[in-house]
Parts: sequence; structure tokens; C-alpha cells
Amino acid sequence: MKFTGLVSAAMAVATVLADAYPWTRLEKEKALVLVVDLQEGLYNLARDWDPTLFKHQMIAHAAIGPVFGIPTILTTSAETGPNGQLPQEIFDLNPDATVVRRNGPINAWDDPAFREAVKATGKTHIILAGIVTDVCTAFLARSLRAEGYEVWANIEASGTTSEVIRSISNDQMLRAGVNVVSLFAIIGDIMRDWRSSPGAVELYPWLDKYFPVYGMMARAHTAAIRNGTITEAAATLPN
Repeated sequence: MKFTGLVSAAMAVATVLADAYPWTRLEKEKALVLVVDLQEGLYNLARDWDPTLFKHQMIAHAAIGPVFGIPTILTTSAETGPNGQLPQEIFDLNPDATVVRRNGPINAWDDPAFREAVKATGKTHIILAGIVTDVCTAFLARSLRAEGYEVWANIEASGTTSEVIRSISNDQMLRAGVNVVSLFAIIGDIMRDWRSSPGAVELYPWLDKYFPVYGMMARAHTAAIRNGTITEAAATLPN
């Protein structure tokens, strides 16, 4: 109980401190996607999500750049060892992405080649996710904030060894002014308007694949319009 109370208190403090930072809108023209150490070996350390769900979330994060035409940088940590490589699906989604293979630095920002790759894009709105949340995501997110970047950490595609560690790590990022957000929040903030380009026409199929609850909602609506009839039971409900 005491430990739970401490975690709750820390989260409350982080929320207050996070409110001290003005809200910055995520702008497509300024955006860069970072796929950080979402490697096949490190995947086994992500114990705070259902494993099937987390793999899906990793791939969804890597699919943000292609649908919006946002540049993407892929980076790995010591991939020739047990950390492993990035899943092939991520490479297939981003055939033209810059790939930085770090052989030593744990914090990606400590790697000169990675720093130069980020700076070379000229982008200042950074969307990132990594394994593990407390190291790969949080170290880099706070380093980027210290350098003046606006950062959006995809909470759904960052995984670590426990929910407690995830909470503490997200609190640390919030205190540094990192936007800790969901995949759908990222998509919505970039798109802004369903009438945008890309907008509903492009994003509905994307959401059906990577955020299926939204896709299934649209499918159900389509089915109701095309094939549906109102039963006596359904007619008793308010519309």
C-alpha cells in the first residue's frame, strides 16, 4: 500500500509539472518519426503489454511515417548480439529510412551518427517509441528536450519490464515536458481534420489495420447502412 501511494503521489506531481508546459501542436511539416530499438530480442523485455498487442503496436508506430509522408529514422542497439534486429516488417514499411546501427551508446543521442541524422532532417517535432521505455525511450526523449526539440512519446509502442516501471518512466518524461501520448492522439494531431490530405480516405484503411477498434466501428456502420434492418428490439432503444 505504501509503495502504491508513493507511485500515485509521483504521478500527481508529474501531472502538475507537465501542466507548466504550454501545449504544442504536432505539425506534419516539422515532424520526424524515430523507431528506437524495437528489436526482436529486446521485444522479450516488454512485459507490461500483452505480447500480441505489443508487436502490433510496434509495427503501427513504424507505419506512421509512411502514411503521412513523414521522414523516419530507424536505430538499433548492438543488434549483432542478443538484442537482435528490427522486425522485417519495419524495414518493409520504411525502405528509404535512414538506419543507424549503434554498437555502444545506450542513449541514442550519445551516438554521433544518430545525432547528425536527426539534425540533418531539420525537423523539430519528434515522434518516438522504443524498448525499453525507461531507457531507450525516456533517455532519448529527455535528451531531445534538453536540446530544444518538442517530443511525442508513443506510450503504446514503448514497452518495459513492468507496469510500475512504465508509470515511473512516463512520469520522468512528463516532468521534462515530453508529450506522452497514444497512437490515435498522434494520428489525430497530425491530421487535424478528416478532410485533410491525407485524411479520412487514406486513414480509414490505415486505422482498420493498425487501430482496429476504429476500423471495426466504420465497418459496422457500413454494414448497417448497406445490409442492416432495425429489429423490434433495437427499435425500443433511443437513437
